[in-house]
This record gives sequence, structure tokens and C-alpha cells, in this order.
Amino acid sequence: MPENKPTAPDTAIRLTSPNHTPVSFSVLVQESLHQSPAGYTFEVTSPDLLSGVGKTCFYYLNGNDHLAYLNLFAKLARDFNMRLPQNRQEKQIKPTFKAPLRAVLKTAVHPEILYGYGDPAVIRVDTAGSSCYYVVATSNDAPNAFPLLRSRNLQDWEFVKFIFPAGKTPEWATAGPLISDYWAPEMHLIQNQYHIYFVARDKNTHELCIGKAQSDNPEGPFVPDKKPVLRGNVIDPHVYVQDAETAYLYWKEDNNAIWPGLLLDVLYHHPDLIATLFNEGPDQITTAFICTLWPWAKDREPMERFLITQIVIEAVTERYLLFYEQLAALSQYQTPALQTQIREVLRFMKTPVYAQQLAPDGKSLVGERFKIIQNDLAWEAHLVEGVWVTKQGTHYYLFYAGNDFSTDQYGIGVAIADLPIGPYRKMAVPVLQSTAEWWAPGHPSVVKDPAGKPVLILHAYYPEQAGYKEFRAMLAVNLIFNPDHVLLA
Repeated sequence: MPENKPTAPDTAIRLTSPNHTPVSFSVLVQESLHQSPAGYTFEVTSPDLLSGVGKTCFYYLNGNDHLAYLNLFAKLARDFNMRLPQNRQEKQIKPTFKAPLRAVLKTAVHPEILYGYGDPAVIRVDTAGSSCYYVVATSNDAPNAFPLLRSRNLQDWEFVKFIFPAGKTPEWATAGPLISDYWAPEMHLIQNQYHIYFVARDKNTHELCIGKAQSDNPEGPFVPDKKPVLRGNVIDPHVYVQDAETAYLYWKEDNNAIWPGLLLDVLYHHPDLIATLFNEGPDQITTAFICTLWPWAKDREPMERFLITQIVIEAVTERYLLFYEQLAALSQYQTPALQTQIREVLRFMKTPVYAQQLAPDGKSLVGERFKIIQNDLAWEAHLVEGVWVTKQGTHYYLFYAGNDFSTDQYGIGVAIADLPIGPYRKMAVPVLQSTAEWWAPGHPSVVKDPAGKPVLILHAYYPEQAGYKEFRAMLAVNLIFNPDHVLLA
């Protein structure tokens, strides 16, 4: 049945599948720019695979957020036998991993904390015989960026302020729904100044950059630098302070935001490869549909582009290592130009994490850059990110997240080294995965509790509520460190 459509769309574009696509589509996209949020109508036509008779369905999106696109692809799966989004699949097997997780913050302690406590970075500040804990967290595209909270016991928290309240964001960074992404802040004491490193998008290029703000007080006010510390497709800054003179910045190259576009460029111009790379019928149909949308989708803002292409990303990451090997083998039989394109896809299907020493003022990098880890285990799929380094005894333990943050496949891994810059040896399996009570545990930090015991602070979603801008709770679990592995206590 057709759904209600806007009566006066501002823009319309007709898209058709390239020749030799396994399943052909004709899609009319109508967009209303005067609505807030933007609204879309999709008129989708394709022959029925069984009867061969053309079939047309209409879909209206009242917005361009994650929920809207998940709902769209769930309906397309029903009508055209496409792949069902992972977050819309009825779970036949519920997560069975067990972990003694404690809920620390389950609700917003301030009405302007819109999305909870993603990427929670906790530090302990010891002064005059007492201790206080501070946490800063991701705010996505909320008008007020980076909530700052404090606690005396790691359990009872009170709101302090937003690091960048509405209208006070850094001059180099953009702001606006689905345009700004204020992610992964961390506070650290470096040479008697409290530095907050964070991710935001450059207002001119919209590329993800790592910025910094500082204060002589952990409760601010924090003054941002006039330019980023590091530019160009970088996220998830972490700082390990080794001593009064030496600190290292760790970050991830956000290549998982790049390879899907490169792959779709290849498949759009060489659609005959779709059937070779995707074995399942629903995956072939889905990829053919996204390739049809690609001339329109590739010009969306980065976050919206991810929401549109996530369904293909899931088809790849479900068999990520095999897909990677298959694509590498396939490239050998292509023209030199296509070989070059495929090699670029393969390069960006790895997400390296780097480390480099910070200058004494914390505003720039000095010395050699080291590759610390990258995604190479099956459970990590297409990415590793969100690292935190802690020294316990004589070893350095690097906690990190892997897989898709918006699904129950996300988890936390550990790698161990003798030096802060590695080489790091990964544990073969994640130390923490989704449980029946909490999904997608990720982006941890490590701090000593009031009794001096190490505790892992992390975020997670309520079951079946994972997704971009869904609420993330803050959880805690104690740790036991061994020379070659870590246990949850």
C-alpha cells in the first residue's frame, strides 16, 4: 500500500540501476528541504523476482535519522526481499555472554543530555587528601556538547556543566543536526593543566578532526584551541600520560567511513561484480538497490551517508575476513585501473590505531608515529576504535572496541605490551561482549576506585535499542590483570 507523501517536494531525482546489475531498480527520490527534519519520499520500482512483473512501492521518511532509515530498509526487505537490518532482525539467539556489570548511570541527570554517556572517559583527581572523579561523554550533534559530571564514589553522579554549551563550540568546528559530531572527549592532567581532547567536524571540509581545550581547573571553563591538533579522517583521541614530561596521543583513522563509498563506486561502475562478491540473494538485491541510490546518497552529509549505506556494510561485515580475501583475489583478474580502485578499498578496510608523543604544551605531535593495532580478528570485523591504555605492574594494557557500535556485535578487546607504544599482543577473544541486559559494550576507560582497585568504565545500550543517537548508559566492572590476559571481577 502506498504511504502518505509530501504534496510539494522541493527536489526530485530519478535514479536507475546501471546495466548488468543483478536486479534492476528505478527510484524516484523526492526531498522536502523546507521540513525540519528533512522529509523524503522514495518511489521504488523493480520487477518481481518470481513473476517478472514490475512492482512499485512508495515510502515516506519523516526525517533522516537512524530510526527512519532502519524502518525504511525493514519495509524494503518486506517488499523486495532485501536484507533485513541487523537491528530489525528477530534474534533467534539472545546474547549469552555473562559479565558482572554494574549500572552507574542509567538515565540523563540533566534534560539537555540527549543521548546518554557514550564513550565515557573517567579520571580521578586527588587533592588535599580527598578524591573526586570526573567523566566527560559523547554528545553527537546535540546543541550542548560534552556533558561533564562528578562523583566522590564512582556511583553517585551530579551534573557540572557542558564543556561547549550551545553557541560556544570551537571556532573551527561545525554545528548542526547530522552535521556536527562531538565524539569521544577525554580529560587529562598535563603539566598542571586539564586538557580535553575531543572529535569534531571541520566547518569547511566536514572532515573529522581532533581538537583540544584546556583549563587550570577540572570543572573549567575550558578554552578551545583555535585549530585542531590533528586533521584528516581521525577520531577517538586517547592520551596516556607517562610522566611529567612525556605523554602520548592515540587515535584511530576512521577508514570505516571511507571504504563503503569506495566499494560502492566500484560496484556502481562494475555491477557485474555484485553477484560475485555477495553470495546470498537478499544481499545482492540490497547492494543493487544501494548502487542505484549511490549517485544521490554519496552527496549526503557523512553521517546520513553512513545510515543509508549501513545495510551494505552489514552484509560485508557479517563475513568480513572472507569478503576481504575474496575481494583481494578478485582484483588479480581485473584491468590495471580497476585493480588500483580495489586496492584502495582493501586499504581502507583496515582501521589502524596510531600513537605519537605530544609536545609539552599538548598542542602538537613530535617524534615518530607508531601503528599500534588494526582490525585483524574475525570478531572485530571492519574496525577497531575507542582505545584506552593503562599500566598495571610492568605491562601496558590497551582496551579497545571492535565491530559496529550500533549493533549487539560490538565488544571490547584487550592488547598487552611492554611499552606504551607496543608492540601489542591481542587477546584472541573479546573480554566483554553484549549480554542479555546490556548491548554493544564499548569505548572503555580505566580508573582506580576509592579502594584503589582498577575498574573499567564503559557505555552500553539497553537491549534492542542500539543505534546512532540512542541512549547509552554508563556501566562499570572490576578488572583482574594477568601478564597475558585480563579477567572481569
